Amino acid sequence: MSENCSHNCEHCSENCNEREKESLLAKPHDGSDIKKVIGVVSGKGGVGKSLVTSILAVMAQREGYNTAILDADITGPSIPKAFGIHEHAEGSDEGLFPVMTKTGIRLMSLNLLVENETDPVVWRGPIIAGIVKQFWTDVIWGDVDYMFIDMPPGTGDVPLTVFQSIPVDGIVIVASPQELVGMIVEKAVNMASMMNIPVLALIENMSYIICPDCGKEIHVFGESRIETIAEKHGISTVAKLPIDPKLAAACDKGMIELFDGNWLNQLFSNIKTQIKENKTMKIAVASNGKDIWGHFGHCEFFNIYTVEEGKIISDESIPNPGHKPGFLPNFLADMGVNVIIAGGMGGGAVDIFNERNVEVVVGAEGDARAAVESYLSGNLKSTGSVCHQHEHADECGEHN
Repeated sequence: MSENCSHNCEHCSENCNEREKESLLAKPHDGSDIKKVIGVVSGKGGVGKSLVTSILAVMAQREGYNTAILDADITGPSIPKAFGIHEHAEGSDEGLFPVMTKTGIRLMSLNLLVENETDPVVWRGPIIAGIVKQFWTDVIWGDVDYMFIDMPPGTGDVPLTVFQSIPVDGIVIVASPQELVGMIVEKAVNMASMMNIPVLALIENMSYIICPDCGKEIHVFGESRIETIAEKHGISTVAKLPIDPKLAAACDKGMIELFDGNWLNQLFSNIKTQIKENKTMKIAVASNGKDIWGHFGHCEFFNIYTVEEGKIISDESIPNPGHKPGFLPNFLADMGVNVIIAGGMGGGAVDIFNERNVEVVVGAEGDARAAVESYLSGNLKSTGSVCHQHEHADECGEHN
């Protein structure tokens, strides 16, 4: 920051921490009403992540839910093939329309946009991540109960973009029985934890094969360790998928919607229960106890509102615990806060909140509870206000 800084960012081109950075959460298309979003992830490729995504979507559709799949695996988009979809997606001046499968599942994948589905995608990470974000913002998804996002393997640009820009309710981790699975799963769990996103389930694909003669389970890759790994990371829901030639054939023929198997029935039921529980959210407001405070870090209290199904069910007011740089954003995120509302906030604090997947709304004023109700009704928007008083920089999370 320049010594001659006036702390007025309106006409300043300097790139400093005092400048406000907006929440990275992206707004879906106005023609979309997406209620629950589940990411399907893996630490490495080739473990059957797209297969699991497809099965979960089919199960949700069979139960009568409006279901969609956003294929974020841009360089390896296999979802359309599993459903036998080869036509191109269409659009209008309003946006893109997803392609419907035979049973009504809505799909969007890069393979539905390129001229030839076998054309390679030779793009750099930021471009790929931008395409994924556009699938969320530019596609007219309509009314969706469950959206499943087929993530690319690993913890790079695209998974980070999804976690930061799309309000993911939880993730399902897919792994294989090989020895490295513990380390690979741990990376996926740690990334979810950093982004404040719950792990809903762990699925071990290719867990075993059924002997056609005696019906015995044969563990081709060794005995399963999924329960041990799940317990280590506090994952309560696990499932095992066998090596099933019929399932593989159904994918190859584009007939995944006809699969016959109950391996994931209980898992999907548990996922629905967990998401319903996780729909409880916490909104924090920097305040003087009643009204919104102008400077996030210098407030007297944080009013914490617990919300279920869009309604405030309880609230509490806690004193500001201190002003150490970077402390407050992590303090609130660790409390499970999903949204922070304040009059103004420094860029350092906003950065940390973004990293912890906490939405930031600044520029608010007036009664704290009324502001939360306005946010829940969709009427409270961030103005991009920053704390312009340098003496409050540390309290706002700045590092001088």
